[in-house]
Amino acid sequence: MKIIVQIPCFNEAETLPGVIAEMPRSAAGIDQVEVLVIDDGSTDGTADLALRLGVEHVVRHRRNRGLAAAFQTGIETCLHLGADVIVNTDGDNQYAGEDIPRLIAPILRGGADVVIGDRRPADLPHFSRGKRLLQAFGSAVVRRLSRTDVPDAVSGFRAFSRDAALQLNLVNSFSHTIETVMQIGDRRLAVVSVPIQARRVERRSRLFQNVPQFLRRSATVLIRSHLMYHPLQVLTFIGLSITAVGLVPIVRFVYFFATDGGQGHIQSLVLGSALLCIGFMTLVLGLLADLIASNRRLIELTLEKVRRIELGTETSREPDRAERTHTSANDGNGRAQIAEVRSRL
Repeated sequence: MKIIVQIPCFNEAETLPGVIAEMPRSAAGIDQVEVLVIDDGSTDGTADLALRLGVEHVVRHRRNRGLAAAFQTGIETCLHLGADVIVNTDGDNQYAGEDIPRLIAPILRGGADVVIGDRRPADLPHFSRGKRLLQAFGSAVVRRLSRTDVPDAVSGFRAFSRDAALQLNLVNSFSHTIETVMQIGDRRLAVVSVPIQARRVERRSRLFQNVPQFLRRSATVLIRSHLMYHPLQVLTFIGLSITAVGLVPIVRFVYFFATDGGQGHIQSLVLGSALLCIGFMTLVLGLLADLIASNRRLIELTLEKVRRIELGTETSREPDRAERTHTSANDGNGRAQIAEVRSRL
């Protein structure tokens, strides 16, 4: 049993030593514990520092591509390196390395595919009242839309079984937290939460500049993900709502037509007819989107099968060089090296 702890980093040279220092190097039921640092275009020497700290694997994006891209790079690299369990943590030292054995325990027992660390935001003294309310509201919305029971939906401290990791495909460039929960719900993976520690992070977030921007981008990811996985449900609701609104002016026109001939109320008929047409078109769009979503599921299933075949028969080979290079802290001659991930842009 092999566990790899992946750490997406962007200019984390100041905090990375503390993260690596408390990383557990052994755990019950685990034969190997390795660390992978994904340097997302850092300019402060994060990748070189990681190698000096003894990190086994380092990959680097030539330019900053965002947390979601770094996370996906880490997942695919861990799979190619033969990880049975993948742990994702942050490079800002927010999460305690000593919680990793507790995080992976449900997967080792066979009781979960994904484990998400619960920071218990409502009890964190360094969270403001406003932040606690936003965390509670946001997690409640994600739980409802994803049909999961995840109390802390934006926690980045997570563990994935190999089978679960093979099914992840991110399309947004902002963050992995919300979209992976939506995918977990869509694929009906077994997900549990365990309580963890969460330290105060003194520096400003590098993921967003302010709270309104975070809310806007998170809402965009949530709406897009829900529309991607449940388009018929979303567009049917919108279409029926527009249709119901359109019936009001039509009923008004019919009433006046029956009482006084409808003189002077033709505008109600025009408005109602337009809204009914829009509602009908939205319903048809929902059917088409549902067909497209079904096709997307087939494509993702095919991609998953291809991954399983590739990893099952070519585990000793390097990943596709067009996107990623197999990574190792040392080459055959013991020289440190950093693998670069080439952007598709």
